[in-house]
Amino acid sequence: MGLFERYLSVWVGLCILIGVSVGNTFPAIFSLIAQLEYAHVNLVVALCIWVMIYPMMIQVDFAAIKDVGKRPKGLVMTLVINWLIKPFTMAALGWLFFRVIFADWVDPQSASEYIAGMILLGVAPCTAMVFVWSQLTKGDPNYTLVQVSVNDLIMVFAFAPIAAFLLGISDVEVPWQTLLLSTVLYVVLPLIAGIITRRKLLTSGGEQSLNHFVHLLKPWSVIGLLFTVVLLFGFQAETILTHPHTILLIAIPLLLQTYGIFALAYFWARKWRLPHNIAAPACLIGTSNFFELAVAVAISLFGLHSGAALATVVGVLVEVPVMLSLVAFVNRTQHWFEPRREPLTAPESSNA
Repeated sequence: MGLFERYLSVWVGLCILIGVSVGNTFPAIFSLIAQLEYAHVNLVVALCIWVMIYPMMIQVDFAAIKDVGKRPKGLVMTLVINWLIKPFTMAALGWLFFRVIFADWVDPQSASEYIAGMILLGVAPCTAMVFVWSQLTKGDPNYTLVQVSVNDLIMVFAFAPIAAFLLGISDVEVPWQTLLLSTVLYVVLPLIAGIITRRKLLTSGGEQSLNHFVHLLKPWSVIGLLFTVVLLFGFQAETILTHPHTILLIAIPLLLQTYGIFALAYFWARKWRLPHNIAAPACLIGTSNFFELAVAVAISLFGLHSGAALATVVGVLVEVPVMLSLVAFVNRTQHWFEPRREPLTAPESSNA
């Protein structure tokens, strides 16, 4: 693991502090950045997210999907949780907390936006950070690649319809054009660019050339992530400082969702007797979120200073420390599972 992965929570925490401090001291800077948008898409945020996502998309190998039939259970479990359970439990928790439990503390408009942000988090299964969680738990890197590949393929077609459906039943008006544009911009195009780049690198220099290029891009991916965190918390600095209780209200259902989904996945994996190097990343993939996509879509749909954007930003704040705590738990309970098996296919192991 590199320095960034080892101290991920530290770097993210520092960027949160920097974002809130700079946003509160120099709000004009973030107001100017907020104006740099086209078709409701902020260009600076879009650039940062592209810098983050593109290196990860290069590592996605759709050719590995053909080998998943050898061990289908881990993939089946992840897909059921990601697409048939998680989005709907997130929407249900959002409605329960902001329409019932917290109804007296939050105005209806803000409640709708917080629920919308939570839904966008729930519909966006983890992609970029999957490789970090898999490495931290000594997961099968090739099986992780398969799970990422299949999830990305499904996301291209399922993200917008499921998000629109859940936002609709939560009484939030859905601008389909912006939602589809966001899906194309943050999922389809980076994925196509990654596939083209991967093929050219493998054709010209093989695995060594591919790994070298990914290694060169890695610092830029880190910069994109950290700068995005600074921007997001800078945009929300005033709300965070003047209404800290709002952050707590949003964090409570997000924490329940994260730990609840993990408990379900871990129990399921144990009952199915999955080997630990497949069970661990499978459960963590189903638990974490593709917060980069959720944040981008929330900003595109509802605006930089909306409650939906704030909810997805709180998702960033909650996810990193929570996922690291789950990684520690997974590693301590390795003896609960079947012994590790050999990786799905040996040649791809260096890509993750």
